[in-house]
Amino acid sequence: VFQLYGGGPLGSGKQFVSWIHRNDLVELFVRALMEPKKYAGVVNGTAPVPTTMDGLCEAVAKATDRPNWLPVPGLALRALLGEGATVVLDGQKVLPTRTRELGFEFKYENVEEALEAIVAK
Repeated sequence: VFQLYGGGPLGSGKQFVSWIHRNDLVELFVRALMEPKKYAGVVNGTAPVPTTMDGLCEAVAKATDRPNWLPVPGLALRALLGEGATVVLDGQKVLPTRTRELGFEFKYENVEEALEAIVAK
């Protein structure tokens, strides 16, 4: 949507969005496959610095040099997605506490640098 100059936050924009750069996720999978006993149990595949929907949209707009001006009201999302809208509108602040305790180091800790790397390709 940002590429079409119509990007903006979903709902209030204040909800947390946990994310991870694909390279970090692939590296986490590889490590878990190579050391299954060490990585047994719950290991959150999310970046250590979560953002809000507003923050994500601002970062996408900056990285793509597109405007962030068209919010999607929560009511419209609920009408379209029903109960499924709850995931997007409520958000979750998921942190990789155990992932870091296991010694995993993220190459992309914040969404701005992750998006810059993706767009630069």
